[in-house]
Amino acid sequence: MSSIFVTLIKDPLAGANVNGINNCLARAAIEGLTEILKCLLEAGANPNRPDECGRMPIELAALCATKEDVELLFPFTSPIPDVADWSVDGIINHAKLESMQLMDDEAVDMRKSDLKQQGDEAFEKQDYTNASVLYTKALRADPSDRKMLANRSLCWLRLGDGQKALEDAIKCKLSNKDSAEAHHREGEALIMLKEYEKACEVLTRGLELDPENDEMDKLFWEAMKLKKN
Repeated sequence: MSSIFVTLIKDPLAGANVNGINNCLARAAIEGLTEILKCLLEAGANPNRPDECGRMPIELAALCATKEDVELLFPFTSPIPDVADWSVDGIINHAKLESMQLMDDEAVDMRKSDLKQQGDEAFEKQDYTNASVLYTKALRADPSDRKMLANRSLCWLRLGDGQKALEDAIKCKLSNKDSAEAHHREGEALIMLKEYEKACEVLTRGLELDPENDEMDKLFWEAMKLKKN
């Protein structure tokens, strides 16, 4: 159990960052930790913040068939367009149907491939918002897909959202610590967030992995210049 969970068990109002990069509310929902969910909501956790696959905490609770948690989150969650019957039972039934669809490996691979292609096409048209949505849907089939995380990170960068870009880049790097692309995206996100020293460190490692990457080299020197200023 993470330290933030332990802190909330001891003192729900202890000032822990309940909306940090780990998305504790989503984690508590998928693990069926009802009491932790209550503490997190009391401490100000955002119930409308999706996980890396675009699923809201209430959807994750429904996937676990934890009706008590769905009921707990329901009053605080905004309606999700994909869920036709916006009720506790409707959310649970929607989650069951989606789960059954994901059990068919061949269908999942085909859907993932289609969504990735659509996402790539949207990106080429500079429709970064739609591209990010399509990559998110594709990630539901395979949350650890490094390429998809890197693609979505780039979408966030193009949309000017450095924090989301950083989160996806870090997840991408966690799935493969030797991914030059993940380091590239992380470095670019850190520059956007004005964390220039960290950006230099990350990009230095990225260039060790891919010395011929001119774009990343240019980004490194940009970070160095900004750091000195």
